[in-house]
Amino acid sequence: MGTTNGYKQHVGSPTACSTTAAPTCGGIRGDDAVTFVRTHDIADLGEDMVGRTVTISGWIEDYRKMAKLSFATLRDVTGLAQIIIKDVNVPELSRQSVISVSGTIQETRARDYSFEVLADEIVVLARASHPLPVDPLGRLESNIDTRLNHRALDMRNQRTASIFKMRHRALQALRDTLTSERFIEITTPKIIGSASEGGANLFSLEYFGKTAYLAQSPQLYKEQMTIGLQRVFEISNFYRAENSHTGRHLTEFTSVDIEAAFMDYDDVMGVLERLVASTCRQVASDCVAEQDVIDCVVPTPEAPFERVTYEQCVGELRECGQEVEFGDDLLDSHLRLIGRNHPGFFFLTDWPLKLKPFYIREKDGRPELSRSFDLQYGYLELSSGGTRLHDPETLRSRLAEQGLDPAQFEDHLESFGWGMPPHSGWGMGLDRLMAVITGVDNVREVVLYPRDPDRLSP
Repeated sequence: MGTTNGYKQHVGSPTACSTTAAPTCGGIRGDDAVTFVRTHDIADLGEDMVGRTVTISGWIEDYRKMAKLSFATLRDVTGLAQIIIKDVNVPELSRQSVISVSGTIQETRARDYSFEVLADEIVVLARASHPLPVDPLGRLESNIDTRLNHRALDMRNQRTASIFKMRHRALQALRDTLTSERFIEITTPKIIGSASEGGANLFSLEYFGKTAYLAQSPQLYKEQMTIGLQRVFEISNFYRAENSHTGRHLTEFTSVDIEAAFMDYDDVMGVLERLVASTCRQVASDCVAEQDVIDCVVPTPEAPFERVTYEQCVGELRECGQEVEFGDDLLDSHLRLIGRNHPGFFFLTDWPLKLKPFYIREKDGRPELSRSFDLQYGYLELSSGGTRLHDPETLRSRLAEQGLDPAQFEDHLESFGWGMPPHSGWGMGLDRLMAVITGVDNVREVVLYPRDPDRLSP
């Protein structure tokens, strides 16, 4: 038997743990030698188990003390159960305290429950101090900053918990789909010695007497990996020193990136739209209860998505009275107008080459345009990608054209002399995708401990 944080782990008796669902057993608390054994998660219980003795653990959501009978609602991460307390020596109980309850499952007359647990023994495992900084039940509303300052307690709020259960399922679906498309997952460095995309918006740090940076993308590494692994993907956190104060920007964000040899930008757009469509379908199917809690409906788009060129957008904006010239970047106000014409998911393709990074390839026959795209959800940009240059001499020329020193990219350029295949890829913001899936308008809602220009803790 091992001991972890004062708890000795052990399995319960065969009788206590015998169930068709996989039992979960607790341990012995080391600080006061109170013994408890958790035999089931609440979701494992049912009215077909009437007469069975079980032990469950969780936190108290509600507690009503009456003359000879008391009621408690107990929640764990899997569900909610009603506890009946009668003829039991009960310690002082308070809402949100953590308890273990041993008792017998019995029938109930309560409308909201299919069974109840008649307590034989109650053990207080941890007491919650009052008043709490936020109300986990949401009866007293707190602003987002207060909730983020007390994020662990906010996770007991079922709306917040549902968001992160959906995020978990989305991550599973993303990995499953990319693996089925023969992509191999990689992990690239987050501490780097040179700027990966030209030096803008990078956090710098002292690294044993040298200057290092936090990676803003895996761009150069994932391109190099196509030499041997052909199709790669990464789901990791990256960093961007943008002093932006909006509901869609973070300084630390989770990015989903792919790079694929022998694929053009049309091919990787296909991968992206299939990935987004399948992920949305999986979350919608597997998270019905969570959608009810959040009061959202997950969009379930069908591939292929609409494709709209940059030149079409310029025409649409001019029809709306906007003064836009070819080659101008599209402002947030422009994208909101375009989003009204194209609600839902669509690709914005063939941007002017001068607006794109040095590694993006030009279009054949239209060198002023690039083989590039953004994936939009209305006005919101979710992803950016395109076909990459794979000739090292062209790359050196492009770096010089953009005012970058090719010498700073020599390690990267060297790999292009080892037989770099033609390749394409994209990066997608997971946090923005989750905002779309859950129907929230602030990405901080879908990130555990968000980092922005004003937030460095908790």
